[in-house]
Amino acid sequence: MPRWKDLPDGLAPEVGQLVHRLRRLVDDGRPGDLGRGADGALNPAVLADLTGYGRASWERYLNGLLLAPKGAVVALAEVAGEDPAPLVALWERAERAWSRAALGADSAAQAVRLSRPPTATAAPVAAAPARVRRRPALFVTGVVGVVGVVVGAFLLTGGGPADPARTAPAASSPSAPPSPRLPPGVRCAGADCTGRDPEAMGCSGPRAVTTRDITVGTRRLEIRYSADCGAAWGRLTQAGPGDTVTVRAAGAARQTSTLTAVGDTIAYTPMVAVDGPGELTACVVPAATGAETCTS
Repeated sequence: MPRWKDLPDGLAPEVGQLVHRLRRLVDDGRPGDLGRGADGALNPAVLADLTGYGRASWERYLNGLLLAPKGAVVALAEVAGEDPAPLVALWERAERAWSRAALGADSAAQAVRLSRPPTATAAPVAAAPARVRRRPALFVTGVVGVVGVVVGAFLLTGGGPADPARTAPAASSPSAPPSPRLPPGVRCAGADCTGRDPEAMGCSGPRAVTTRDITVGTRRLEIRYSADCGAAWGRLTQAGPGDTVTVRAAGAARQTSTLTAVGDTIAYTPMVAVDGPGELTACVVPAATGAETCTS
């Protein structure tokens, strides 16, 4: 994928650095590498096959239109024969910058909605005096008509109470609520997301924001929330093997994850369904100390 396009205006510098590094990995090949053309660049179709991420997705990642997920970054590093650890550290900085930008965009949209004046309700117009003078005759005619209807109904029913079966209006059958339409790439919403992986369900990356975070030693503990998925999860960065991260919401079961992979630095829990970013607590238990620290 040579001949790169210019990156979008306003893209965070951290994201731009990651994109340029990914582009170099695609362009700078060694002769004889699988899937590389005569110019050394990875063939786009082969890149998709080797990494498990589609060609269209890579085009968005490498043009700065979508933040590449961590799994795609690691897969590209392995295909290129590079150590993924420095690239993951670069991705973590880019992901935080991307989340800040997404949160700022949401806040700006909310401010615009709140700044709009409410729709005015038209006040009822008083009746004109000329029309008031004409209404007595119409009122009398109306009363006579109503009396006739009541008398007719009384005679038809034999003077007894009306039959509820005949007088009750037919109940309209309630229509089933329409199923929610998920955004492209999102694979669950609400309760369906509970216990599932946020990356696999398309809820992470630019679709999520950090709503709360604390620092515990060298570790950063975050609560991640996706409005598109209606779910949240806990994430721990700069973690070590054996570190445990937990997230819980009011009325929901705890979701826990323990970092076991040597050389990795990120652990995140499965998701819990939530109505909003509030009422969430994330906790970390470092393997070295065994002491739990929570966001609240």
